[in-house]
Amino acid sequence: MADYAVNPVDGTRIAYTVAEPPEERAGAQALMLVHGSGLSKAIWRGFGYVKALSLQHRVISVDLRGHGQSGKPHRSQDFAMERVVEDLVAVLDAAGEETVHYFGYSFGARAGFSLAAAQAERMRSFVSAGGTYQITPGSIAALFFPDWEAELESGGMRGFIRGWEAESGTSLDPATRAAFMANDAVSLLAYFRRTETEPGLTEEQVGAIDVPTLLLAGSLDRPRLAASQRAAQLMLEATFQVLDGRNHGQTLYPSAQVLAAVEPFLAQHRHS
Repeated sequence: MADYAVNPVDGTRIAYTVAEPPEERAGAQALMLVHGSGLSKAIWRGFGYVKALSLQHRVISVDLRGHGQSGKPHRSQDFAMERVVEDLVAVLDAAGEETVHYFGYSFGARAGFSLAAAQAERMRSFVSAGGTYQITPGSIAALFFPDWEAELESGGMRGFIRGWEAESGTSLDPATRAAFMANDAVSLLAYFRRTETEPGLTEEQVGAIDVPTLLLAGSLDRPRLAASQRAAQLMLEATFQVLDGRNHGQTLYPSAQVLAAVEPFLAQHRHS
């Protein structure tokens, strides 16, 4: 069952779940997992991350606003990155955590960059998987398919998924399909529209982040690969690792290769 935090500015409810570590690890440091666009916190459990990572951490999985069990506002301005960062801080406060290790995928990683820039004192370490600190217009069409707006407006989530599968030539895995089908099409449309207009961070802001960071990107995920490599050059304490043979949608699954990079990194910074 989900718990809820409330954004103190606009009152949006943000759902999160906590997976506690084994009894012998009581008092383990918290790890926040934040999903990508159109997904939900369920993806982390479905792909095996919660089971693996809760052995050493108190795992807090979050539903971004507009996704999963969280509130679903319908105005684009309600999805400003400033609101998203407030949501994440509200979850930390509700869960009783001053600081947290942070692992974000895609938009969840971009939110992590913004949290690190705004409130680095709340982060012990940062893992960005398939993430960027900026987004360019047209990125949603490139990631999904050109007519995504029209399909969301006329066909809802079923139409969006049909268009996405037609463009990719493959069927979605069950976990991803279930996550997308649980969304509100009007809210997701507002979210996507705002996402493409957010300015993101400047290189100067990225270069000032001193949170220990691991940057992961698939070798076939060229925009995120280039952005992650650039972030590694700019940041004060960052390393970059390629996930061979993976595109953006394959970044997290199968999980073994990702966990093989993430778990040693977290262990290295567990007492930071």
